[in-house]
Amino acid sequence: MQKKRIVSMFMAGLMTLSLFGCGSASQPAADTGSASEPAKQEATTEAKTEEKTEAVAETTSEEPISLNMWCIATESDSNRHSYEAAIADMQANHPEINFTWEAFENQSYKTKIKAAVSANEMPDIFFTWSCAFLGDFVEAGKVYCLDDAYQNYKSELPEVMLGNSTYDGKHYGVPLTMNIVGLFANMELLKEVGYEEIPGTYDEFIACCDALKAKGIIPFGCAGKETWCVTEYLESVIEKSAGADTLNDIFLGKSTWNNQDVADAVDTFQSLVTNGYFDPSGIGLTNDEVKNNFMAGKYAFYMNGTWNCADFAANAEFFPKVKVGEFPVINADKSKLGQLIGGPSDTLAVAASSPNAERAADYAFELGKLICHYGYLDGCGLPAWTPYGDTSSVNELTQTVAGIVAGADSMVLFGDTAMSADSANTYLSYVDQVYGCLLDGSQFIEGLAKDIQ
Repeated sequence: MQKKRIVSMFMAGLMTLSLFGCGSASQPAADTGSASEPAKQEATTEAKTEEKTEAVAETTSEEPISLNMWCIATESDSNRHSYEAAIADMQANHPEINFTWEAFENQSYKTKIKAAVSANEMPDIFFTWSCAFLGDFVEAGKVYCLDDAYQNYKSELPEVMLGNSTYDGKHYGVPLTMNIVGLFANMELLKEVGYEEIPGTYDEFIACCDALKAKGIIPFGCAGKETWCVTEYLESVIEKSAGADTLNDIFLGKSTWNNQDVADAVDTFQSLVTNGYFDPSGIGLTNDEVKNNFMAGKYAFYMNGTWNCADFAANAEFFPKVKVGEFPVINADKSKLGQLIGGPSDTLAVAASSPNAERAADYAFELGKLICHYGYLDGCGLPAWTPYGDTSSVNELTQTVAGIVAGADSMVLFGDTAMSADSANTYLSYVDQVYGCLLDGSQFIEGLAKDIQ
């Protein structure tokens, strides 16, 4: 019962939450369904399931086709099981469709899918991030519009969740789960220096890091080989220093990077590095290596997406030691608790060039719903779709994240997703240099103001 209440709070809160992110995405339609009444929707799940079963029976008589998909659910990815389980269900429900899929590592996939779009050699269905990342493909005319297919699923998928993949009033993406950047803590290590909870203020947080360092415990690990991991730290520091509105407006191109509050925040982040709070070997490590080090007890803190709740919960030895919270406020005059980095981003889309685009669209919605369902049960993220069935197995970390999101003030989508491809690449290059201590805050904002806006 407690878990259902948490989900109810999350879905209700999301309807009023400021989901910052896409400048080109239209605002959701006023009628977003009754996601604030999940109990009512759960009561109708059985009837909907029966309707879907009838629909499946009809589709199995259609002419056999082949569909292929690209995604990032590699063997080591937290979402792997949810994809495997969802695809197994789809293959059982749709024997008339020969479905194949390939998974690629996050960073390399961004290059691969962009190249495929440019060469018009896209798979039928592809994983993408929403906002400007998908928007660039939509603007190029390479993505199939999902408006017609969405009509069959709108009672289960609140339209507010499609805001980040809606362009000029048309829907182009199927949202999966949503996540935020979480501050994960190994409480066993924190207790060694006298902390029973994750520090709630920035001063307490720094004092904790100093105590950890004095005891020979590395406060943070961060994967320098994958720059998006560095942004999980830097963007949180900027948001909790300059405020969510400021960071969001910069990401959307509404404001210049030449902002002193941002420069100060970059210097704050860099001081965490130069003060020895970060593992110096992290600059040459991958995210998997850093995460494994965190679970092995090498670091006290790990800032990354809340999809990691699944891997942490699956580790019986580590799970009792870990808690998740929110990065503390640095400048209370500009920011406050509840301003988060993240939001609905993970998305499936359909290539306009697919010879079976219409059927691929229906397949993408059905598959997306199942990936969301299994991903939520596994703890890979919060549901973009209305939860259904027995959710009692959802782990405590994910429940905590749901509570954080339910009480959120606003969300700023990840910078390399919110910005256009060219701007994102430039931004990531500067972030690399900040982590390597090659640029300070002033050089960061001046360079980005010159190279982006």
